[in-house]
Amino acid sequence: MESGEAVSLLGERGLCQFKSYRRRWFLLAAVCLLNCSNAMSLLSTLQLWLTFAPVADKTAVYFHISLEMVNWLSIVYLLISIPFGVVATWVLDSLGLRCAVILSAWLNMMGSIIRVFSVLKFLNVGSQSYWYLFTGQCLCALAQPLIIFSPTKLAALWFPDHQRATANTIASMSNPLGILIANVLSPALVPEGKHIPLMLGVYAVPAVTACALATVGIHEKVPPTPPSASATTSTSQPFLAGLKMLLRNKPYIILAVCFGGGIGMFTCFSALLEQILCEKGYSNEFAGLNGALFTVCGLLGAFLLGLYVDRTRNFIESTKICFCLSALASIVFAVTSRFRNQAVMLAITSSLFGFFGFAIYPIAMELAVECSYPVGEGTSTGLIFVASQIEGVILMILLQALTVRVSEDPSSTCALDQDGALDWTTPVLVLAGLCSAMACFYVIFFHTDYKRLSAETNSGDLAKAEDTATADVPEA
Repeated sequence: MESGEAVSLLGERGLCQFKSYRRRWFLLAAVCLLNCSNAMSLLSTLQLWLTFAPVADKTAVYFHISLEMVNWLSIVYLLISIPFGVVATWVLDSLGLRCAVILSAWLNMMGSIIRVFSVLKFLNVGSQSYWYLFTGQCLCALAQPLIIFSPTKLAALWFPDHQRATANTIASMSNPLGILIANVLSPALVPEGKHIPLMLGVYAVPAVTACALATVGIHEKVPPTPPSASATTSTSQPFLAGLKMLLRNKPYIILAVCFGGGIGMFTCFSALLEQILCEKGYSNEFAGLNGALFTVCGLLGAFLLGLYVDRTRNFIESTKICFCLSALASIVFAVTSRFRNQAVMLAITSSLFGFFGFAIYPIAMELAVECSYPVGEGTSTGLIFVASQIEGVILMILLQALTVRVSEDPSSTCALDQDGALDWTTPVLVLAGLCSAMACFYVIFFHTDYKRLSAETNSGDLAKAEDTATADVPEA
């Protein structure tokens, strides 16, 4: 459907009265808690698997597995979410937001509980403990696409146009908030390997709470009266038809490749941060602090940019500027991380990388809807996420392949195996180079119209014209 047809479709319904409901904030809170628990319990990145990233070396020792097998607890999120991400887009746009949120809540809770089973001594799982852990990760990975895709759909269906970017930002950034909690709590909860059961138990609590909240509190697929003109046509396109429209949409493809690559890079950065820093003598606690600064500043940047974009509608300009600044920050981090005793500089660059990088996420998701309207929000944002997982898998494997074994260094804080520590100089420079290349490509080639905003504006003008014409008709 072309943009003119989209305007016509809106015009047919443009005279309806719009209404915002207070319970939209409850729905937002439920999605936020679920998103946060999925990120906190297992991961991250985006990502229950971040639980293990700040304590990767201790996890390897506790489960008697290699560091590479620990990293697979992160990679499984990427591998599973690629095929299931397509299914999740269909669930969200065909079965509705309520079904997607409740299904993801149950998958997330079951995965978190099974992970706890892997460390319960009375079950006597023995050598199978890692596979219980892996199975729990897989269930949480199935929940992730449904959770990640929900914020844009929630904002479109339940929030008026002047609150959409802010609502999307709050719901989307609850995932990095979970990562922040994992980065801060994981090293504190696991000073030794024997404390891993406590960590898994603590992270299961919000998953159970989010499941109960979503199951009991969410009753409606859509609000009785839409909050905006575009909400009336949120799922106007059949899934396959919308998919074909996206694959023929050049601006959308550019956005998906560049922004998807950005998400993949952030995923790798979060998961590998401790391993990158320990070889140069930085402690697990400092890695956790660095990750916390990365996320806290990112949350602040995303919130401020969300408010700005809701007022100005400068989606393209904001994302291009932030992408370039985050690329510069990644270059500085790549260079600084190769030197010892640079804690202050590393903290500053991590903060700036997070501030500008995280700020792009919710705005780019809104921009994906704007350039692909009237395709459903679940499909337009879901394909970007699937692209990010594909790029993330490739990048994670590439970065690990580029590492070099080095002899034992007295200043290193890594838990060394028989082959020595890993040198991450080449991988971090490659990561910075790819981030810069993506930013340049996006700035030069991405251009699009705001189709959803244009359709809503034309719909509003049509409604005013109808009202004026009605007022001018003389009474009989």
